[in-house]
Amino acid sequence: MRTARRASNVEVPSFLRQLVKETEKMVTFFFKGGTREEGPGEEDNLDEDDSMPSPYLDRPILEKHVLEGGSELGVSYAVASMQGWRAQMEDAHTCMPQLRGELTEWGYYAVFDGHAGSTVAQYCSRNLLDHILATGTANEDPEQVKEGIREGFLDIDRRMHKLARQDNWDRSGSTAAAVMISPRCIYFINCGDSRTLLCHNGQVVFYTEDHKPFNPREKARIQNAGGSVTLQRINGSLAVSRALGDFDFKEVDWRPQTEQLVSPEPEVYELERTPGDEFLILACDGVWDAIGNEELCAFVRSRLQVCNDLRDICTQVIDLCLYKGSLDNISIIIVCFPGAPQLSQEALQQEAELEQQIDMKVEGELSRDEDPDLLYVIKFLTAEDMPGLPPGGGITSKRESIISAYQKHVMALRSQEPMVRHVKSHDIRFGCKKKKIKSRFGKHTHTKIKRKKI
Repeated sequence: MRTARRASNVEVPSFLRQLVKETEKMVTFFFKGGTREEGPGEEDNLDEDDSMPSPYLDRPILEKHVLEGGSELGVSYAVASMQGWRAQMEDAHTCMPQLRGELTEWGYYAVFDGHAGSTVAQYCSRNLLDHILATGTANEDPEQVKEGIREGFLDIDRRMHKLARQDNWDRSGSTAAAVMISPRCIYFINCGDSRTLLCHNGQVVFYTEDHKPFNPREKARIQNAGGSVTLQRINGSLAVSRALGDFDFKEVDWRPQTEQLVSPEPEVYELERTPGDEFLILACDGVWDAIGNEELCAFVRSRLQVCNDLRDICTQVIDLCLYKGSLDNISIIIVCFPGAPQLSQEALQQEAELEQQIDMKVEGELSRDEDPDLLYVIKFLTAEDMPGLPPGGGITSKRESIISAYQKHVMALRSQEPMVRHVKSHDIRFGCKKKKIKSRFGKHTHTKIKRKKI
């Protein structure tokens, strides 16, 4: 399949890989709005906290796991996940474009965002659908389908509670965001703060609501169960109000499942399918912490017009969220319907012109600087008014193109270094001196040769 130019396929030499490693964290924090400055006495506090394991790594794990597939009914999907800055990978997912038996025209997709461990998320990814189908209500009566989904969630949570006691499971929990697609309807399922949205004719027409402890309805249930909401968390600890697992918050035996501090009950909505449906996005909060619904819809839609590899679009979303500051595990599923945007020659031409513009700007900036720096170049491009950037992504989404251009032009500059060294030594012999001058950003400095009069 032909796609737009992908800079990430270019072989990066060892010197540039080292440079990227050294500046990776700086670039990440730059896109978050600047590095965090230490307060007075903070170094001492850090030493005291060394005994506590950090939930974050010194460097993100950038390896991505990707998968794609589709059904005979014209629905295609791709999924990608990355551990990122988190010390452990706790996300899981399920993708079944066609169910078995009498439900071959149905599809099921789900993202599970684990916390305090991965056991619950992994168990749900393998078994939740079976618990839903065991209710026997997967038919074209929307109310029966929704009730079957709800009962399936409660049933698997009861089952896991018994297993956790018997087998001494970890204390993990997991959110769940899922869709079941029938020939007539799309069923949106949410339990926690992962999220699903539908893009229809270029617009977000539906998205699920996050279950947070400070939401009025959730807060009332938590307080009725004897808990409190402190620092926007249940008892100052858990940041979601509905989840599977989390059995430390479900120990009041005389209360029903749905009235515990943490409820396993999902909210389920149905929408009738139409030809204008373009694509679904299911993602954990590692995505939604970094980008909004409309932004992500616009970005994915623009990428579908220049790239026909859904796996690549998923990885582009992950990179975008990482460099917008996401510190969490990141998982995303994109499900495309027949009405999704297709490759556009006009969009491909605009994308090629944009990448050419980026290349020229990088070359121009490096030609003015004796000591080119990747972070400096990215700052420069961020400050530039550059038309044609991907909607919802901006210059952050073109980081791979920037690195590719930087690599090419730095190598060209290095090939000229022997001649530059000869000129410098000639100037020194004839009494040259160096003068520090400030760049347009004020902090970056470089040298300028100025001859002395003899």
